[in-house]
Amino acid sequence: MSLVVLEEVTLFFADRMIFDSVALRLGPHDRIGLIGPNGSGTTTLLKIIAGQQEIDDGKVTRSRGIRVGWLPQDLVIAGGKTLLDFVVSSVPGRAQIDLDLAQAEAELAEMTDDPAHHDDMLELVEHVTDLHEKKDHFDRFFSEHEAFSILGGLGFAESDHGRDLGEFSGGWKMRAALAALLFQRPDVLLLDEPTNHLDMPSVAWFADFLKRYDRCFILISHDRDFLNEQIARVVSLEAEGLRSYVGNYERYVEARLEEETILAGKAKNLEREREHLTKFIDRFRAQANKARAVQSRIKALEKMEDVETFQKRHVMRFSFPPTERAVGEVVKVEGVKKAYGSHVVFPGVDLIVRRGEKIGIIGVNGAGKTTLLRMIAGELAVDAGTIKLGGGVKAGYYAQHHADTLDMSATVQEVVQRASPTSPVSRVRSLLGAFMFRGDDVEKPCKVLSGGERARVALARLLINPGNLILMDEPTNHLDLESSESLARSLVDYDGTLIFVSHNRSLIRTLASRIWNVEDGKVDTYPGTLDEYLYSCAQRRKEVVVTGDRVVARTGTPRAAVAAVAAVAAAAPVAKESKDDEKARKRREAETRQKRTKTLGPLEKRVAELEERITALETAQARRSTQLADPEIYGDDKRRNKLLDEYQADQVKLDELTGRWEAAAQELEAARTRLDAEDGPAV
Repeated sequence: MSLVVLEEVTLFFADRMIFDSVALRLGPHDRIGLIGPNGSGTTTLLKIIAGQQEIDDGKVTRSRGIRVGWLPQDLVIAGGKTLLDFVVSSVPGRAQIDLDLAQAEAELAEMTDDPAHHDDMLELVEHVTDLHEKKDHFDRFFSEHEAFSILGGLGFAESDHGRDLGEFSGGWKMRAALAALLFQRPDVLLLDEPTNHLDMPSVAWFADFLKRYDRCFILISHDRDFLNEQIARVVSLEAEGLRSYVGNYERYVEARLEEETILAGKAKNLEREREHLTKFIDRFRAQANKARAVQSRIKALEKMEDVETFQKRHVMRFSFPPTERAVGEVVKVEGVKKAYGSHVVFPGVDLIVRRGEKIGIIGVNGAGKTTLLRMIAGELAVDAGTIKLGGGVKAGYYAQHHADTLDMSATVQEVVQRASPTSPVSRVRSLLGAFMFRGDDVEKPCKVLSGGERARVALARLLINPGNLILMDEPTNHLDLESSESLARSLVDYDGTLIFVSHNRSLIRTLASRIWNVEDGKVDTYPGTLDEYLYSCAQRRKEVVVTGDRVVARTGTPRAAVAAVAAVAAAAPVAKESKDDEKARKRREAETRQKRTKTLGPLEKRVAELEERITALETAQARRSTQLADPEIYGDDKRRNKLLDEYQADQVKLDELTGRWEAAAQELEAARTRLDAEDGPAV
């Protein structure tokens, strides 16, 4: 059953076609990653699915009664409600039930003393009872306990629950909106860059929540790692239209490379065959004894299919010129203190940054990551202590708000030129071309640009003359996935020093040679990897309880954490059991193992069999791709066509098997979760 179906959807913005006869189906358990460059229509597609955008042609069908939840990137949220009330009352229908119940109870109170309304009163009592049952339903399925859990996972303190929503900053309001959406558990969940306002621990919690979400969702994200963890299907807006690929983002990249290889080989050989026929026709056209052969080749030439080429979309590309060599000690922070009123952010911080380091700053929101970066950039004064840049160090700073501080009346080219007045126009145009502003695009005023385009202009303004120390605060926010990865690749080759704040785990893994963990007024150089840091956060934020001979974890606790505590529990001294207790325990353990084997065995076997068949097909497809890329294969029409037919047939089988594997894997995971809840996790 499809929850939402798009058929032949066409949409224009002025004279620009956004979608041309787009088709898409959403199933009950689809886990979709939606990708495409900024401006290609990814957000617009979510609006169409949510019913927030009218279309020019085609049809959008939604199953009766389904709920679609949408989290846009920008959302205006007013005050007037407490945080907890905002989340709990967000479930459709609940507020109306409360109003109806209050009105019905008030009417009932008025009738109680009037015998003339006895029959009406009985009817009203039934109505009140019905409303109470509906409210009980909401309380069972949408409890405050669940709201507490979601708010805590997204970083809200218990003391925040009673605060008015209007007291929170824009970023925390977006977290509140995300919390309300997750609490509602819609049938179709639409998430447009949901991690932009989250810190690393909240991203980790949110990733765990989505893994357990058993309904359909579509996710737009610039974080490759986050996408790979969550999705089982990619829907991409390519130059040739809307495409769908089974698997995560890595599988999508592989599939696109295979398509490119196959189509390039096919185009090359078709062109060679076309050239061969044309030469024969031109050579023998005038010879009467070759007339039949010439006509035959003319007909063959007319019947030949057009050469199909792989359409690559433009991606932001930039390379840094060599920087001036700085001293070994680029930045020295000594005894720095910073406070906002009575709130002390840093009581005294000492740090050293050495030449060539690429430092990723992580920590919860409000810990002081941006404050630290702004102080190093000189945008924010310190209250005490000193921050010194080494001799010959020239810093460039990119902040989240810089894209919003562009001169909106100036053109793209003017903004970048002003950042480096001595740079030749040709260099400015070349840089803007690398940031995907070509031709008349450079003459556009900034006020007409999208958020992603403004972010690219702000980056170009910084990188026209970056210096040998770059400071960046969330540089990938508002960039599409491919632009984010292109920026990361460029920064890998940058020979200066880089200090950056980011929640994008893929970016941190790619760039960071050292991590600063900002927490409780301190900045610790984290000695381990990012994954080790996330694991330590998970242990601090989630309960792992040892009860008797069992290790019980709150839902979502990493298995590694459970295993670690289990190891400690196993090493602890245990009271000696009596023989009867030992027999009873062994009997319970045997019964539990038998039940798990009976339930999980067939499911595990089915998953393993499907994985084996998928692996065999993928191996065969890879072999055919290599063969199809060989020019000699195309010299043999029969062999070439046979390979193409086999490739297409097996691709259909592979897609079908992958869908079956996803369903089987979900069923297996659900069974494990159910048994863990009944008997405790197997450790």
